[in-house]
Amino acid sequence: MTASPAPSVETAPLGWWDRLSFTAVHGIVSLLLSLLSLGGLYHLGRIFGTAEWLINYRRRRRFRRTLVEVLGPGKTAAELRAVTHQHFRQTRCDKLIYLVFDRLSRDRALSLLSIGGKGLLDEAVAGGRGVYMAMSHHGAHHVIAMLMAMRGYRIAGVRDRRESAIRRFVQARFDELYPEFPRMRVIFADAYPRDIYRCLKDGYLLGSAMDAGRARHPNQKTETVRIFGEERAFLSGPLRVAIRCRAPVLQAFILPEAEFRYRLEIVDRLVDSDAPEDETEVIHRALRAYAANVERYVREYPGLSTRA
Repeated sequence: MTASPAPSVETAPLGWWDRLSFTAVHGIVSLLLSLLSLGGLYHLGRIFGTAEWLINYRRRRRFRRTLVEVLGPGKTAAELRAVTHQHFRQTRCDKLIYLVFDRLSRDRALSLLSIGGKGLLDEAVAGGRGVYMAMSHHGAHHVIAMLMAMRGYRIAGVRDRRESAIRRFVQARFDELYPEFPRMRVIFADAYPRDIYRCLKDGYLLGSAMDAGRARHPNQKTETVRIFGEERAFLSGPLRVAIRCRAPVLQAFILPEAEFRYRLEIVDRLVDSDAPEDETEVIHRALRAYAANVERYVREYPGLSTRA
């Protein structure tokens, strides 16, 4: 008999060691923020990222392999080295701003977010059926989720059950300091689809990365799509639920800018919620468009991949 998946619940509390260590690091970074300002902390983060790039050869090698997989063998060693360096600097900055998010005023935090293609988002939200945001392993999802929540959007994310300790730490602090802001609801990837149905029915912006290389749980639905010259499995469960709920499906990418600014770029409406078509054909067409957009953005911004 197959065990039923565990229900979707909020992430587990931190252990005492994680809480102690993150509290200490949070205090140090908060002190740096007060001494250097946000701009100074950003430049310090880039220096830390360079140091990590120089030292952490194993992660550097993993990311280089990822680049070759998606960009092909035509890139020179110098080009791969430059993109890898950019990746290390950006991921370090992403972690720093997330860690001191609770130290920013609401107005300062909101000034860090811009939305490209906001007309598509506003139109989708106005329909009142929820919105499915088809994301990819590209950019800092946790930072954008926090900023969107502060904008007043009801945010939900489909995530692996092994939620990182830093995200749980930051969310706990945010809940304590800003209880008036809705937190991101977490739906675990091995949960039943009913939680996704409920989120869309309640008008959430539901996001998940569809470009997973494989299904980690037997109840996850996948479709094979051609991307980067090969056939890959994309997760299609939330997309199927959105189609059945007649919720609009948007595709978005997260692009960092200077001094901890981020842009959520809405690039396509993959599914028209009012189109009465065969579900299988709608899924195939949406995934082909999704894959083409992923190819274009990953090749344009390869350093933002979060797969490594």
